[in-house]
This record gives sequence, structure tokens and C-alpha cells, in this order.
Amino acid sequence: MANLKKVRTDVVGSLLRPQALREERACFDEGKLSAEEMRAREDKAIRDAVHLQEGVGLDVITDGEMRRLNFQDSFGEAVEGFDAARSTIKSTERRVEGASPGRRWDVREIHDVGTPVSHRRPAKERLRLARNVPLEEYEFVAKVAKAPAKVSLIGPDRISQRFDHQNSTGVYKGIDDFVDDVVRIEREIVESLVKAGCRYIHIDAPGFTAYVDKPTMEQMKARGEDPMENFSRSLKAESKVVENLGEVATGIHLCRGNQRSMWHREGTYDAIDERLFNELAHDRFMLEYDTPRAGSFEPLRFVPKGKVVVLGLVSTKTSEMETVDGLKRRIDEATKFIPLDQLAISPQCGFASDVVGNLISADEQKRKLELVVETARQVWG
Repeated sequence: MANLKKVRTDVVGSLLRPQALREERACFDEGKLSAEEMRAREDKAIRDAVHLQEGVGLDVITDGEMRRLNFQDSFGEAVEGFDAARSTIKSTERRVEGASPGRRWDVREIHDVGTPVSHRRPAKERLRLARNVPLEEYEFVAKVAKAPAKVSLIGPDRISQRFDHQNSTGVYKGIDDFVDDVVRIEREIVESLVKAGCRYIHIDAPGFTAYVDKPTMEQMKARGEDPMENFSRSLKAESKVVENLGEVATGIHLCRGNQRSMWHREGTYDAIDERLFNELAHDRFMLEYDTPRAGSFEPLRFVPKGKVVVLGLVSTKTSEMETVDGLKRRIDEATKFIPLDQLAISPQCGFASDVVGNLISADEQKRKLELVVETARQVWG
């Protein structure tokens, strides 16, 4: 088996959901399809997603997150204890009503539909794992895929940022108490995946760019929080979830928001780079680098030897096609700060962080994945 810690192509996780699947999920939410019928529809969509990724030649593939309405469902739909409603396709679609693609997405504009993790929700009781969503996903995709399959989980940082601890003091004495429970649950999920044969576990951690985004840090301060204290807590929590897994590859993905071709944060990695790369127990750092909002490659000088940076150079937000030559030039720029052997390439984020998806076509999605593979072949052979 290939060393998944070192592969040159990668994907963040989600793929565009077929329109038929979205319509079928609406029928399921309305009680017009049974759980068994809905699962069969999802099974087909996953097989098609696997066929697409294997067909273009990716080193590692995912199930496209076809069973999820939102990338955060790996935790939000798996645990009980939040004072929150469960997701439906209509509630998920309402999150982007009235929003304009191509600009900053202000979460204050979004209708609060009360789903866990997607919004700041309190706890009504201590959290517990009720349904191991990532394990269910892996067990199916591993049966239908020839290529190695990875599984993505939302990390403790985002979960803690979307927890209303001020209104949960009757359940959790403080945020540290809550994070301890999150780590315990996520570690249970991770260990179950390893036992099932999964050899690449990827943590989605979009919240880490909160610590370089001034408006988001101001929101933390307004709640009486210290952003850098939150950052330190999250570094420790994220590492506890994946540490000491031996030959299993672990990756962490950072981005600045990805919702219906919108972005949510801006700011370079410079303010957090040295601690981020040296305190997180991950093998692969999947970094968004498709726009000037991410800054230069200079922070990569802090990446320790043996770690791999997956450059997210291909945009999933726009239909504009990058070129192999252009991507090769960007990779060459990065090698001024980190050896080529410590680099890989991927799209900058998922193509559909939720069921709504970004405003590109299925054909454009395929061509962008092909571009990732062709660039890697020309750069690394």
C-alpha cells in the first residue's frame, strides 16, 4: 500500500451533490422515502463519486460526503446532547438565502435554523456519541473503492467555536470541560476508523483562520474570550484526537470559508504559522492558497522536516480554469521556503461544503480534479 503520508494528490472531501440526490433527500425529509430507500440513493451517488475520483487518478479518494448535508455533520449528526434541531435539506439551503457569491459571507446574515455545530448552540446534557457517522461512511466506501479512502471529521476547534458555553453552565463548568468531552468522542471515532482499516484520517479545521481574521477575533473578544487562549486550547485538543496512530496518515485542512462560492475570512498564516506547524500532531497540512487572502508561502519555512504541505491551489469556488503551467509556477514559488519533497497539491477546499454546493458544473469539477492529477504527474512524476 502507498505511504499515504506522502502522496502527491489529495482532495478535501466533498463533491457536488447530484440534483437527483438533493431532490430525493427533500422527499426523505418529508417522509416520502424510507431510510432504506434514501440509503440506496446515497449508495449510488457514492459509487459514482468513487468512479469519478479513481477515473482521474487521484492517490486517495473520499465518498464525496454524499450522505451529509453539511461537512460538520460528522459530529453534529453523530452526537446527542446539544439543545438543537437536526438538519434538513431545507434548513441547510436557508443558510445561504439572500447571500451573494464571490464576496465575504457574513454569518449574521444567515437564518439561524438551530442545527448543532453549524450554529452556536448550548448543551442540554453532556454530549455522547449516539451514531458513529464517519465509521458508517468509511465501511461503505471501503467496500466499493479500489483506491485508498480517507474520512474527514470536523475538528474540536470549530466545534468549540460553535458552542454556546455561556448558556451551558448547568451542564459544563467551563469550555475546557466541554472540549475534553469533544476530544473523548472524536478519539473514539478515530480509533474505530483505524480498527476498521482506515489509513488516512483528515480533520477539517476552518476555525483556525479565525485567529488571523480581525472581525472574527473581535467577536470572540465581545463574548469575553481571549482569541490566543482559544488558539492554544485548540492546538492541544486537535493533537489529542490524532496523536500516536502509528502508520495511519493524518491531515488537517485550513480554509477561509467555502459556501456557495463565497468566503468568510481573510488573513495570512503568518500570525499563527510557527505554532500551527510545530504543535499540531498531523502528517499533512492542507492549506488554502488559491487567492491573495492567504498571503505568501513564506510561513512554510516553519514546517518541520517529514511533514507534508498540500497546496490548495485549484479553486473550487469559480469556474475559471487554472493551468498546469500556472500551478507549476506556484509550486516552484513555494520551494523557496520548503523542499519539493514536502509538497503535494489539491483543490483549495471541497466542491460542496454543504448540499447546496459551489457555483460550478460537474464537468468543471472533473476538469479541476484532472488538473490536480496532471500537475502532480509533471512535477513529481
